[in-house]
Amino acid sequence: MKKLGFVKMTGAGNDFIIIEAKAGLNYKILAEKICDRTNGLGADGLLVLDKSKKTDYRMRIINADSSEAEMCGNGARCLAAYIQRFKKPSKKVVGIETIAGIVLAEAAGEMANVRLSNPKDYRRRMSVTIHKRKLKLDAIDTGVPHAVIFVNGLKDIDVFTLGRLIRFHRAFKPRGTNVNFVEQMNSQLIAVRTYERGVEDETKACGTGSVAAALTAYQQFHRTIANKTNVRMKVQTQNKDILEVCFDIVDGQSENVWLKGPAKFIAEGTYFLK
Repeated sequence: MKKLGFVKMTGAGNDFIIIEAKAGLNYKILAEKICDRTNGLGADGLLVLDKSKKTDYRMRIINADSSEAEMCGNGARCLAAYIQRFKKPSKKVVGIETIAGIVLAEAAGEMANVRLSNPKDYRRRMSVTIHKRKLKLDAIDTGVPHAVIFVNGLKDIDVFTLGRLIRFHRAFKPRGTNVNFVEQMNSQLIAVRTYERGVEDETKACGTGSVAAALTAYQQFHRTIANKTNVRMKVQTQNKDILEVCFDIVDGQSENVWLKGPAKFIAEGTYFLK
């Protein structure tokens, strides 16, 4: 029986199995099996640490349904902590190649901070029709596509049903979208619940979703600010962890976006390949 070493981590409740690249492995088939919460180890996704020709490391993100994601904010933070603990890099900030571009990452113990690629394709106040009712939302790409909907009474939202309808809505074809329901708690704190593409369910946290929510919330409530540095927003996840999003506003656009939060080690062991 073949064996595979793994580490399980969680970033604010978004959990991952981390392995190092191994020749001959079909990562998509492996992700479906290893992420299964009954017959596998259980996780939202599989992270594969590999060598990169462009920067220090490469990260592949395979969702639990075997689809490959362009980027994952919580996954990048977990991988940053993994690299810091097991690879012991000589420099404080390392580069990680993703499909969405190169992100910068630093970690100290179980706290990690990553700089995402600059957001793009921001569409404010889109109108989509769900069951003959028009719904207003924002759309933004923070490495992966996100829809952001501002609500009151976040705890009462049927995230699975409504999120799934929006995730597969024709307005977001062919890629589909992640869906974030956001409630403003105060001027610097929002609460977010996310239906995550690829997991096809609500997750306890979504890093790129937290960033999407923070950026759109700031734009929503500070429309007159065109230039500002070191803007900070806090995001409360469904797991009750607090993520911090720091960014600059340059000519009305968000740049230099960092995501900071916990990246906890859960387990280390051997998985039996079958």
